[in-house]
Amino acid sequence: ARIFDGESDKLTESMSVLVEGDLIAKIAKSIPTPEGAVVIDAKGRVLMPGIIDPHVHLAFAAVSVPDVVAQLPSYATIMSVTEAEKVLMNGVTTVRDMGGEVFSLKRAIDQGKIPGPRIYPSGALISQTSGHGDFRAPNQPNPELGGPVPVTDLAHHSALVDGVPRMLAVVREQLRLGASQIKLAAGGGVSSPTDPIDVTEFSEAEMKAAVDCAADWGTYVAVHAYTDRAVNRAIDAGVKVIEHGQLLSKATLERMAKEGVWLSFQPFTESSEPTFTPAQNAKQAIVSQGTAHVYEMIKTMPNLKVVHGTDIYLNPPDGNKDEVKQMERLLKWFTPFEILKMSTSNPGEMLKLSGPRDPYPHELGVVKEGAYADLLLVEGNPLENLKAVTERDNLKIIMKDGKIYKNTLR
Repeated sequence: ARIFDGESDKLTESMSVLVEGDLIAKIAKSIPTPEGAVVIDAKGRVLMPGIIDPHVHLAFAAVSVPDVVAQLPSYATIMSVTEAEKVLMNGVTTVRDMGGEVFSLKRAIDQGKIPGPRIYPSGALISQTSGHGDFRAPNQPNPELGGPVPVTDLAHHSALVDGVPRMLAVVREQLRLGASQIKLAAGGGVSSPTDPIDVTEFSEAEMKAAVDCAADWGTYVAVHAYTDRAVNRAIDAGVKVIEHGQLLSKATLERMAKEGVWLSFQPFTESSEPTFTPAQNAKQAIVSQGTAHVYEMIKTMPNLKVVHGTDIYLNPPDGNKDEVKQMERLLKWFTPFEILKMSTSNPGEMLKLSGPRDPYPHELGVVKEGAYADLLLVEGNPLENLKAVTERDNLKIIMKDGKIYKNTLR
């Protein structure tokens, strides 16, 4: 196969690749076939890393808001199993889950019980009262004011936090459960009912408590935020990754580039999502207006660390089957190589911010010796035509952990 390694803008000449166990053992012009090995003739097709989606919500990806807040939590868990397989069949071999109870799902996938991508779990989305993760009905008082514990908190999808002591307890609880990073809502959101986009959430002291607590475990905090005020407060508190950021100014992006803060960005270009209410779509329109402006600024900032994510969530069961096709939205601003790098080696590097909490210690998002054997064999040259990756029929082989989950060459 010719190889796109995730880092170079050129394909290699035809090479042989030896996979042993879950790792790439050798890449060379010619490799003697080990006894008993399975041999796949790629016929000059392109081998590339599996796609990494650094912002998903597998617990919510195949359900609606009423399903999450009004049904038994086991329903969302069952639906997440179907979604995990769908994601893997999209060619996505690793995800970073940014809020929701997926510890059980991750365990079953890692044990080989069900098919799905590797999962870097955040655990509960941590939100202040009236924040992006607060989905209580108006007649449900805050637990601190005599109300019951929110259903989403009981299901470990979210955690309502006000004040430093509770922040420390909730962050430590996610780490106890196996979180590889921590997710906070630092600003207003689209899907949430009570926080306008422009609001700033959590005090610097509250965020710093979370950052210090995560650092004590060798990992980091990422925040949901769109605006300059929310993002700069988060950076002041020591946050390492900003999720979204569609309303950021050039000055804030330059600060992020200078201080090595990652931007996990999504191509929000649709202002009328069918699963959203009119109020949610009104907020979505505000966010979508900023998408093009930020992409144009990103192009002028080679030192800014950027990854492409999809933020799949709150869709009907078949709503995310074209998850990877979302990459095509970026072609207005970026080359196929730039898009693929933001979807392979860049997020592979960012995931290593989890340090000793990294559940998968070898390299991801690259084709090189010693990296995980998470590989796609595609029809066509993805550096010239992105459809080699975004069209499911062009994914001839999908391999994760050295195991083949799809092979249409036979």
